[in-house]
Amino acid sequence: MRFSTAGMELLKRSEGFRNRVYLDVAGFPTIGYGHRLLNPESFPNGIDESQATAILASDVRDAEEAVGRLVKVALTQGQFDALVDFCFNLGAGKLATSTLLKILNRGRYDDAVEQLLRWDHAGSEENAGLKARREAEKELWNNTGVQRQEAA
Repeated sequence: MRFSTAGMELLKRSEGFRNRVYLDVAGFPTIGYGHRLLNPESFPNGIDESQATAILASDVRDAEEAVGRLVKVALTQGQFDALVDFCFNLGAGKLATSTLLKILNRGRYDDAVEQLLRWDHAGSEENAGLKARREAEKELWNNTGVQRQEAA
């Protein structure tokens, strides 16, 4: 399964585009559409939107692969998109160790989606942007227009 246009729109809207390095809400150096800089990455002259889009495509592939590897139950497109966005935002490690994943892999879809809403904090503080993003992921998740496809 691939990340849909609706998923990408949510991700881009949530992240926004920045052509210079900035610190995200968790204090990590970031650029473009929410790309966390890894050593030895450096963009002293910034990046343009086409560079950011190419970096984003690579980051999204990583998130898609993580969801495909970790989720053992069938997903709708909306559920897949919500999980890819979640994984992009928080990292595969957070998904891998989450109660959300444990519940989902037991086939408890309704309980799993409610777990998304718990991930609205930066450190110990509730964050309005993360809260809105989790609500938008829940909306994607609950899009019932697409049938479930078996996990890869």
